[in-house]
Amino acid sequence: MAIQWFPGHMHLTRKAIEERIKEIDVVIELLDARLPGSSANPMLAQLTAGKPALKVLNKQDLADPARTLEWLAHFNALPGTRALGLDASMASPARALIDACFALAPSRGQSMTKPMRVLICGIPNVGKSTLINTLKGKRSAVTGDEAGVTKIEQRIVLQDGFYLFDTPGVLWPRIIVAKSGYNLAASGAIGRNAFDEEEVALELLDYLRQHYAPLVEARYKTSGVADLTDEQILEAVGRKRGALLTGGKINLQKAADLVIHDFRSAVMGRITLETPTEFGQWLAHGQKLDAERQVKKDAIELDRAVRFKKVRRPGRKDSSDENASD
Repeated sequence: MAIQWFPGHMHLTRKAIEERIKEIDVVIELLDARLPGSSANPMLAQLTAGKPALKVLNKQDLADPARTLEWLAHFNALPGTRALGLDASMASPARALIDACFALAPSRGQSMTKPMRVLICGIPNVGKSTLINTLKGKRSAVTGDEAGVTKIEQRIVLQDGFYLFDTPGVLWPRIIVAKSGYNLAASGAIGRNAFDEEEVALELLDYLRQHYAPLVEARYKTSGVADLTDEQILEAVGRKRGALLTGGKINLQKAADLVIHDFRSAVMGRITLETPTEFGQWLAHGQKLDAERQVKKDAIELDRAVRFKKVRRPGRKDSSDENASD
């Protein structure tokens, strides 16, 4: 299953970013520290190309600390980029964002005639509104645990000469990395009606049994998780947590909901669903499949055009060409 979710308001957000980016000095992209690669929006990278970038790994208190360090090193090695780890509920580290923006654009914000103009963006439900409220010191933005809470752009004055433009959370029109779709769904970045909970839970458990088996065993009181299939683990979760139907049959839907909730709330422990190396491999594979898909699509469109006599097939002469050569 390919998970896709791009509601209408996201088209409007894309257009708003295209217009706003012309006058922006620094772009802050808020990422989910549990899936930094999957939550980095390639559409935003294209729209904001050439602008100094601050990558903020939010919700780091929910993520694997060792893997967070790997991702910070990965992003800090990119040109024109800085990266920070952050828990949006912590007031002191939030100040580091302002300092990092001045480091990226030192000529801005020194006077009211040259204010620092910062665009903050990211995927839905990544914690932007909570972070902005922390920075501002009061409730400036509406928060929620559902994807797509913020629907309009907001301008917030953080201090004299420092303007922050908040945009609604936005995904990209087509997710080409299949694993990213599952990870985004597990994190809550995708609307609940756009995916099948059982399928997402199985994908999640398959990764956890390989990389975080002790955490799964401790949470669900099940041994030998690494040697079980994802289906067997989900059934074990259902039995242990009382997700049962009449006759003792396991309610897999409820069991899946429990697994996803436990991951999102970090009751299993601090988990990160990808490393830079893993994501790089997934991305390369996704790009290869996407290129192959495009070739097939182009061939189909060419064949359709030929059949409807809109174009000639390449390398083929028609009767008028032959007559002209006589």
